Amino acid sequence: MPLDVIMPALGMTQDTGVILSWHKKPGDPVSEGDALFEVETDKAAMEVEAQGSGYLTNVTAEAGDEVPVGQVLALISETPEGSEDVPDCSSQPQSDTGTQEVDPQDDAIPEGETVIMPALGMAQDAGLIVAWHKKPGDAVAAADVLFDVETDKSVVEVQAGHDGFVAALLAEEGEEAPVGDVIAIISREKPDAPISRSLKSHKSSVASTSSSEESTKEQEAASPPRKDLPRQPAPTAANGRILASPKTRRLALEQGLDLSLLAEHGHPQPYHVKDLATLEQLARAPARQATETAVGRHLSAEVRSDNFDAFVAWVSQEPGLPDANVLLAGFAATSLNRKAANVALEVFGETLVYSIRGRRLGNVIQAGEDTTPDLRVRDLRFGRLTSVQTGPEEIPVVSILATPNGLRLTLECRSEHMDASAAINLLSDFAGRIEQPLRHLL
Repeated sequence: MPLDVIMPALGMTQDTGVILSWHKKPGDPVSEGDALFEVETDKAAMEVEAQGSGYLTNVTAEAGDEVPVGQVLALISETPEGSEDVPDCSSQPQSDTGTQEVDPQDDAIPEGETVIMPALGMAQDAGLIVAWHKKPGDAVAAADVLFDVETDKSVVEVQAGHDGFVAALLAEEGEEAPVGDVIAIISREKPDAPISRSLKSHKSSVASTSSSEESTKEQEAASPPRKDLPRQPAPTAANGRILASPKTRRLALEQGLDLSLLAEHGHPQPYHVKDLATLEQLARAPARQATETAVGRHLSAEVRSDNFDAFVAWVSQEPGLPDANVLLAGFAATSLNRKAANVALEVFGETLVYSIRGRRLGNVIQAGEDTTPDLRVRDLRFGRLTSVQTGPEEIPVVSILATPNGLRLTLECRSEHMDASAAINLLSDFAGRIEQPLRHLL
């Protein structure tokens, strides 16, 4: 039976998504976990993976189309021909924006509109609450960001979806809530006694009986009073990622700061902008600076340039083919041996950032200025420099210089960026693609 490929919900108030690109063509074989397409809303962009193996068929939407949440976009069929019966898009379920009821037996829960953990992807069954942007009792508008949620694919800011007041927060930062679970209540009137509690304590209280409560009271009466224990740091995500708000992550990347350093020194998570001052002090520690500056890699390779020059001259005369900048970015990204990478290309004092998925040069697109590059390429072919050694930077850097016999490629990086074997493979592969450009197309 064919599997439906639907437009997922990336937020609680999302009702449509824009298809940025398809990574598979109709009739292509797909395996479970393969990236099928990339979708964008006003809050985030993410890849949607295949939930089964087969062939991509019955594609009903193209890149650039805006599609309602829940609509079937394609099928994963047993044969490349697909199915003649395409599911009716109008009958697909839409994203739930807060209609689920809470436990009616829980008298402590105030009345109001429910806020649930949204589904940010087709395979997601839970989301990790990174941070709450509102406190119990705060006034909130429907368009206000209520909390940040993290899956294994992205961190997304989720809007409240309702006007009113935060009457209850039913999960704490650092807790993982199943998709569809109620995690907050928004009331129309300002609550007299807003509540805040953890998801774990809520489930424990629901499961407990009145007899167990009496037993607990007896034990407390017999035990000596004790001081409240300090709150433990919030745990990291299951995949080991650091818990931090999107703004904190962005600022840390811009400043070249490593959030894991806070975790190494025992600072509680999740991290917010105010924690960056502490992080900056830790990063300036003499011992860490000595480690970072003492260990670096510097590799060089020389290649002929006549084949690359001829290849650039050929593509420049053919309409629809990429220019020299796209070629260099595509060659460099493929040499990283990743499915996707971002390359910053510096040429004539200007920096262009490209996003590359796969090895097809047609998939090289110019990215926004806020895109974080994985590799920097400095095109110095038309300058007077014959060698370069500036020292490791925040990301690996490949410099391209002209020599009497061709080109010299120099890779500089820190040891934590990549090990020696990876650095050798990167520079060797990049040099080979420049010397023999046609191998990239094979």
